[in-house]
Amino acid sequence: MKQLLLIFLIIYPLMTDAQTGNKSAEGRSDPGYDLSAPDKVYILPPVLLEISGIAVLDGSTIACVEDEHEAVYIYDISKNQITRQIFSGHKGDYEGIARVGRTIYLLRSDGMLTEIADYDKDKFKRTIYKTNIPWKDNEGLCHDQKNNRLLVAPKEVPKKDSPCSDFRLIYSFDLTDKKMQSEPVFRFSMAEIRKYALDNKIRVPVKSKKGTVSPVPDIHFRTSAIGIHPVTGNLFVISGPESILFVFDRKGNIVFMEQLDKNLFRQPEGISFMKNGDMFISNEGKGKAATIVKFSFRGDDREIYQHISR
Repeated sequence: MKQLLLIFLIIYPLMTDAQTGNKSAEGRSDPGYDLSAPDKVYILPPVLLEISGIAVLDGSTIACVEDEHEAVYIYDISKNQITRQIFSGHKGDYEGIARVGRTIYLLRSDGMLTEIADYDKDKFKRTIYKTNIPWKDNEGLCHDQKNNRLLVAPKEVPKKDSPCSDFRLIYSFDLTDKKMQSEPVFRFSMAEIRKYALDNKIRVPVKSKKGTVSPVPDIHFRTSAIGIHPVTGNLFVISGPESILFVFDRKGNIVFMEQLDKNLFRQPEGISFMKNGDMFISNEGKGKAATIVKFSFRGDDREIYQHISR
């Protein structure tokens, strides 16, 4: 009994971390990954040079989309090769991909959604939906299983004369009635994000601003990929052009931010997760081979400890 108690006292802090998010020395939440030390880097074939989105299908395969054709490439990470291709024959700037059961959704930059039902069969059903999002360059797409919806994020930064100029927005597509909600479900305040960067001494580009004593964070937040963490429920958002990863809680409060190493993330365009929390980020080639970078979720062992202690 004493041995069990001792084990519990040792692992209790880890259990707490798994539930609330570990805190770094600066006081910010730890997302569960060492972003400077990937577990594996997959070198992708030339056809995926401009990979623009990924969606985990199962424990060994990832669906990929590139930004020139309405096509899905099934990439097997255990074989390091494409095992299947799903072509519709349509061209366009396709930027996002998400899986919902046996259905795959593709997001075109103008906001149009393509639904590919029974994607695992030779004869799939294709349906398109117009979202009418009032912004250009829509790139972020993911499945919000808890709320039975897709989340869609525009990359376009609102102009200075817009009432949304100091916010970044995410919209939702209801999977029950297959309609886009007119109002955004997340509104991220750039003022709060810049304050978070300053308070936590995040290394990001800075600029001098008239009327200020010291430089301010030069963060543009142009969304290229979004994903919901399957264990924590947090929302991960990547700003591709500046290679910054943001993490928000379920209420939209920022809990983590980090400038990604551009040697490892040449142009991050996609993010997806395994059920156990392992994270994959895809990168366009930018003159070199495109990649998918894997990071194992450090919360896995904490989940095991938590189960044993019950």
